[in-house]
Amino acid sequence: MPPLLRATPPGAARASQALQKNYRRAVAVAVTGIGRAGVGRFISSSTRAFDGGHATNQGNITPLPRPNRTIPLVQTTPLVNDTIPRTATGSSPTTQHRWSSTLAADNKPKMYTTSFAFFEALWDAGVTHVFVNLGSDHPSIIEAMVKGAREKKGQFPRIITCPNEMVAMSMADGYARLTNKPQAVIVHVDVGTQGLGAAVHNASAGRAPVLVFAGLSPITQEGELRGSRTEFIHWIQDVPDQKQILAQYCRYAAELKTGVNVKQMVNRALQFARSAPQGPVYLCGSREVMEMEMEAYQIPQDQWEPVELGGLPSGAVRKIAEALAGAKEPLMITGYAGRNQAVPGALVELANTVKGLRVLDTGGSDMCFPADHPGWLGVRYGVEDVIRTADTIIVLDCDVPWISTQCKPKEDARIFHIDVDPLKQVMPLFYIQAQHRYRADALTAVEQIISLLKSDETFKTQLTGAESEKRWAALQDSYKNRLETIEVRSQPLENGEFGTSHLCAKLRQMCPEDTIWAVEAVTNTLFVHDGIQPTLPGHWINCGGGGLGWSGGGALGIKLATEYEAQLKGEKGKFVVQIVGDGTFLFSVPGSVYWISKRYNIPVLTIVLNNKGWNAPRKSLLLVHPDGLGSKATNEEINISFDPAPDYAGIAKAAAGGDLFAARVDKATDLEKVLKEAIAAVQGGQTAVVDCKVTSGC
Repeated sequence: MPPLLRATPPGAARASQALQKNYRRAVAVAVTGIGRAGVGRFISSSTRAFDGGHATNQGNITPLPRPNRTIPLVQTTPLVNDTIPRTATGSSPTTQHRWSSTLAADNKPKMYTTSFAFFEALWDAGVTHVFVNLGSDHPSIIEAMVKGAREKKGQFPRIITCPNEMVAMSMADGYARLTNKPQAVIVHVDVGTQGLGAAVHNASAGRAPVLVFAGLSPITQEGELRGSRTEFIHWIQDVPDQKQILAQYCRYAAELKTGVNVKQMVNRALQFARSAPQGPVYLCGSREVMEMEMEAYQIPQDQWEPVELGGLPSGAVRKIAEALAGAKEPLMITGYAGRNQAVPGALVELANTVKGLRVLDTGGSDMCFPADHPGWLGVRYGVEDVIRTADTIIVLDCDVPWISTQCKPKEDARIFHIDVDPLKQVMPLFYIQAQHRYRADALTAVEQIISLLKSDETFKTQLTGAESEKRWAALQDSYKNRLETIEVRSQPLENGEFGTSHLCAKLRQMCPEDTIWAVEAVTNTLFVHDGIQPTLPGHWINCGGGGLGWSGGGALGIKLATEYEAQLKGEKGKFVVQIVGDGTFLFSVPGSVYWISKRYNIPVLTIVLNNKGWNAPRKSLLLVHPDGLGSKATNEEINISFDPAPDYAGIAKAAAGGDLFAARVDKATDLEKVLKEAIAAVQGGQTAVVDCKVTSGC
């Protein structure tokens, strides 16, 4: 019988198959670093002979230099606590023996994982703070945090522990809104993603560049890969498509499927977050992917800059300049153009050039136009008489220039819409009766218009005649009347009580001139803005959307940002005041907010506008049913009452472990004294919460 056809004894056949199987396994381990004997075997980058940095360079990826030495694997004793991330090498019904992929012979961490590369990518892209709420999906994230803190001091993001996801996202939002620099949030699988809730809506509507990362439930359950399922909850938290929870609020959402391009994925996400219209982005990755080890590498950051918007077409500039120069009642309506802190100054120059131009803010999310200019109309949410009478209207970076059922322009008004997102692509219903629409950068567009108005002789003649001076005089008169009306409304009531206008006028007088105001006053926002009368770019930041509770974390993020950015320049950060309604204060998760404030020494002054309930639902009710049953019902009947009122300052003080200035004010005669003490406390490094009983409607 030919040798190949000769019968083989069964035992010999099994031995031959075993040898072949072992050979194939050895090849697989050599190629992938993964062995299989019921569970996975992992070889970290610290256990292989380093190549001295001569590995093949793919594309623009630059491997980091590596020392030319071999470090042996170190075997550990069985672990009782399976939640500690180690590398499994074998298992039985009772024990698991694991290789340590984090300790080399010298007992120093050497592991370079997807998670560590993720943090490196954040830092290189300018993310200085990461606000975290950790869970079972984060073993490699935690390992990377410890490694970064020990090995890359000064070159690794600062980690801020946040006991609530809403607060974490709001802190990142506030930081990013003030600095225009992206920040990051890490949350726990699907439940942490859902815990972000309204804060993601706020970041989206407020155009805050924030990167959110969440882990996924492990994708293996037999120990095939490091990070495989080890806890009961890993089955419960496994959902079909986790990223869809937030995708409709995000500029970009994706799953990390390997570690070898994690830095490119992070930078791609941040490129979306930073490109207009800015907003949140979402990345997620399984434990196994985040545990993956690889060669350290770098990518060139100058290739990941955000997409830049251009200006207006030349023909558009002339059309708009012509309309403004010939207008009898020109109006600029804006909302968030002031995010670029150079825009308010440009709008002042435009208003000084087109005498009679008024500027209305219908978003209030950023300081777009200073209150000390006669063209200032303040913040009005889409309802203002000048909208009805203006003959030329420029809508500049604004989501809701007017509310058509309440107030709309006249039919023959010339309307131009200039916006980073004129189609409002995330709003299913949006349109205004503009004759011309342009996707353009607000600052560039305004500067183009100013340049043409000042250089064209025809426009210069139109803008310097008697009619122009007449409009300028009328504008100053109306401005004077506006300030006088605000002053009258800002007086305390005859019974000794006071309203929001009086309170905010006192705050403006007593707080430092360069105070940054973090505002979430809802129905009192107009009174707050009229009372504060902000004039400095970047010093008025209102909640970007309608998700109540932003200002607690938002104010902390703003304070953290102003201190950090000032330290880089050898300066001192700004004084920060949060002004919040009583119902919204409860939404802000104060137990988490004031614990963080104390833990990380972030002192802010919180002013609670206490009117014993939610007044916004009553206003909404009356707009639809002005004569309905609810119009005559009490707050208790329509379920918006907070009576008896909680001890808001007491809640905050308890969360801060008692180290917080807490006070309540009911009478105008006590207000100045209490505010003085609260301001002094904050300037001394202690957070203060003042519960102010305010009368509604003033």
